[in-house]
Amino acid sequence: MALMSTKEIMEIIPHRQPFLLVDTIEELEPGKRAVGKKCVTYNEPFFAGHFPEEPVMPGVLIIEALSQVGAVAMLSKPEFKGKIAYFGSINSAKFRDKVLPGDVLQLECEIIKTKGHIGVGNAKAFVDGKLVTQAELTFAIGQ
Repeated sequence: MALMSTKEIMEIIPHRQPFLLVDTIEELEPGKRAVGKKCVTYNEPFFAGHFPEEPVMPGVLIIEALSQVGAVAMLSKPEFKGKIAYFGSINSAKFRDKVLPGDVLQLECEIIKTKGHIGVGNAKAFVDGKLVTQAELTFAIGQ
């Protein structure tokens, strides 16, 4: 059973369809880590053009989904309630396998460093337990 539904996620981060890329939050330690899920369906709008003959989820959207999970972790801290988490940087991104329609992405982001309104997360995406994407993400909390 999910810890947070899509509706509850939307109470924390400002993203909405079609750009909300997290369906549920499965685990949450505010300010420390979050684990979410994204059920990738053939009806995703990006599949119309990426690629019509062989639909593949764009890597940049996997990174965005990971950042949304990291934002839930950061913005769940009481002092950041109602704020927005912006990208500060994306480092060491690696794409190890394709993500296809029918896949369920498990999105994990562990906040490994914080200083004031800045946080750094170690983010990993898995399909069926296999690592497909990883990156280090820096968040800046704004208004």
